[in-house]
Amino acid sequence: MTTMRIRIAVAVAAGLALLTSPAPAQADPHHGHDSVRYVSVKGCETKDAGPRPCGAWRLVMHDGSRRALPDARTVALKANGKSSVTGVAPIAVSGDGQRLAYITTSGRLAVRTLGGGVKLLAKDALPRVAQYELAFKLSDDGGRLAVLDNNMRKGTRVFDTATGALLGTLPGAERMMGFSGDGGEVLTSVDADESVTDLAVYSDAGEPLRRVTPPQVVVSTGPQALSADGRTVANVVRSREPELVLYDMETDEVVGRTRVRLPAGSVEMIDWTGESQVTLHLLREREGKADRMTIVQIDTGTGTVTTRDAYSVPKDSYVFAACGG
Repeated sequence: MTTMRIRIAVAVAAGLALLTSPAPAQADPHHGHDSVRYVSVKGCETKDAGPRPCGAWRLVMHDGSRRALPDARTVALKANGKSSVTGVAPIAVSGDGQRLAYITTSGRLAVRTLGGGVKLLAKDALPRVAQYELAFKLSDDGGRLAVLDNNMRKGTRVFDTATGALLGTLPGAERMMGFSGDGGEVLTSVDADESVTDLAVYSDAGEPLRRVTPPQVVVSTGPQALSADGRTVANVVRSREPELVLYDMETDEVVGRTRVRLPAGSVEMIDWTGESQVTLHLLREREGKADRMTIVQIDTGTGTVTTRDAYSVPKDSYVFAACGG
């Protein structure tokens, strides 16, 4: 669940059951054995209404073990406080797999650190909308949390997860793409005039830093990721010969176009995980159903692609959320 800018792979309306049993974990210095690989919610069949989310969030670790998250809400509440029955409450996993953000069963926004405690944020930390209209994104190290309104009516709220303090609010009309590589900035996309898409950068306190209208090659294919330098944007153009595109927001120049060989799958997440490294999460589908997640690292200088991990998700999953980064 990016986050890792966190992403929830949702096919809830269709009751999608996802994938097969997990493949063996491949250890990585950034993702040790005692870190979250992904989380999922089980789907239970009903007689007439199809599958529904049921049970607790299940944490699948990099060592292959599983844990439950019983204090996290799974079935989302409507704005009036009643159960949505089929909607799933938001959850996010940090890029390093060490922190999770979720809504507790009592309705509080919480951040859990593996091997540590749970930080409850202020009672009014969440906007008053249906829980299934919200999305969470954590920075790579879990130090920053963004709360997004998917309908873009409320501004994106950015919190310090250590103190619980609200650092700032981003404009509601801008869609948050993710945190920069070091978590110090936030990248957003903006629908400007005449079908033009702008990119904007804010500090984690909500201070506007820059806004540009990039070339179509940068914004026509998403998602985009912002480097720790706060100015270099990366995205992948999927075609017969995929390209990693690097764009400098300060000079308004495409500074790199490198052909890369990628496994099958659509780019679900892209994150900067080093000064010259981006990491992609590629989701493969078969017959309209999610089938396999492959995570690759790309050297931005040479275009060398290395597979870091690959897994499937249990067939009984209703939705799942992977760690980013």
